[in-house]
Amino acid sequence: MEDLVTSLNKLPVYTRDGIFVGNVKNVLLDVEQKKVASLLITKTNPNLVEGGVDVAVPYRWVNAVGDIVILSYFPKKVKLESEEEIESSAETTPESAEIETIDEPILRE
Repeated sequence: MEDLVTSLNKLPVYTRDGIFVGNVKNVLLDVEQKKVASLLITKTNPNLVEGGVDVAVPYRWVNAVGDIVILSYFPKKVKLESEEEIESSAETTPESAEIETIDEPILRE
């Protein structure tokens, strides 16, 4: 598994329609279940991800891995939430929220 995790770093990520999404920055693991949970994608395409911010994509969206990563699903547009939307959605956050934007870097201890 270690080989799989390190081999994904820096790979370009595309939708199944051939649209560039970004590059794999890191692989997030589910340690309890011993599996890959999601891919942290950086240098995202601003046409797909508002502001070009980093996003975490569930690994189950990955269709193929080789010289590139191909996703079986990616939203047509990922928008950043305003502070009012964040406050109102905190009360009614749906369980189906899948993708999250990463505004701050993940720090290692």
